[in-house]
Amino acid sequence: MTEIFIQYLILYFVVIDPIGTVPLFIVVTKGLKNNDKIRVAFEGVIIATLVLLFFAIFGSYLLKYLGISFNAFTIAGGIILFIISLQMLFDIRTERRKKSINEKRESISIFPIAIPLLAGPAAITSVILAVSSAGENYSSFIINLISLTVVMIICLLVFRIFISFQKYINEKIINIFSRVIGIILAALSIQYILDGIKSFF
Repeated sequence: MTEIFIQYLILYFVVIDPIGTVPLFIVVTKGLKNNDKIRVAFEGVIIATLVLLFFAIFGSYLLKYLGISFNAFTIAGGIILFIISLQMLFDIRTERRKKSINEKRESISIFPIAIPLLAGPAAITSVILAVSSAGENYSSFIINLISLTVVMIICLLVFRIFISFQKYINEKIINIFSRVIGIILAALSIQYILDGIKSFF
């Protein structure tokens, strides 16, 4: 069980990418007081968590309703994750996220913090894939949800830490870490594709 928990934990940490989201969080909350930044971080993480939990619980039912096989979704999800990993490696993802940021500050906890920075396509796809792969194993399902919740708590803690120490943040270190995460995500995405092809045949 511990191995499964760590596996899910790493997967969600990679695709949600709290470290890589920090520079963008700083950009969209620029000009706000620290208390307001903390409030935005808390609200954004809560909303993103609820969105991801929704897809974790009902995602498989949506696939069945739409008539999409698990193998097809696994391969498609792997391809999407691979594209995102390339974007992370070449820093395209960060630039794309910056362009998607709305200049209005009224609801930044919902958009873009919760969606799509935290609960983006990669995270939603991974949640559905991970839960679907567990099948009817309720222990794995519960561990999956716990892992997701723990990662979201880590997101909140990361935001909180960086709010306190944002004057000392070295963006080069964040970029290096983001690229390492991109490599791991690329490997995970290829594994998804191979699993989907293997199951199909």
